[in-house]
Amino acid sequence: MTIEVKESPDSHEEDQGCGEAVDAGAPDTEGDLRAELAAASEEVDRLRRAAAEFDNLRKRAERERLESRWNTAAGPLREFLGVVDNLDRALQAEASADDLRAGVEMIRRQMADLLRRFDVEPVEGMNAPFDPNVHQAVAREESAEVDEPTVVQELQTGYTMESRLLRAAMVRVAVPAPPPASRDGNVEDGAGNDADAAAGGA
Repeated sequence: MTIEVKESPDSHEEDQGCGEAVDAGAPDTEGDLRAELAAASEEVDRLRRAAAEFDNLRKRAERERLESRWNTAAGPLREFLGVVDNLDRALQAEASADDLRAGVEMIRRQMADLLRRFDVEPVEGMNAPFDPNVHQAVAREESAEVDEPTVVQELQTGYTMESRLLRAAMVRVAVPAPPPASRDGNVEDGAGNDADAAAGGA
């Protein structure tokens, strides 16, 4: 005996409906990739523009730095060219030693005047109290003629600019000699030690 199984029309329609529903919900892979590629391309373009703008800013800042440096140095250097001209004239002149010395002294005064115009002043040196803020002690000696560490020789002039130290003066410093008792090891007071400490142990 043969049993025939007939599919219900409703069941077939439901299967087709489910297939259509699955197909409708499937992602559009090609469309998504195109959208992602377009977004990535836009991001790359944005980064390229940002990098180009940064490079332009860097180049402009470097140009402005060089221009500012040139403008800052050009004024003082232009003033010093006059001193160089006078030195050249002195070297080319046929004159006696006394005339050459007078010419050098004139140029030295010109240089000093020019330095003052730029608020550059020499540090007080000879016979000035030793000041470690503006003096660099390169030698030290004991002396009974001083009561405190004192500059007795200026080996190189120091300078300040606008009241700020430009270059320390290299000096020889005299410190008070210790009392005779201290030479036998019987120090009655600490005057000698205090003087040495004030001179910076130069």
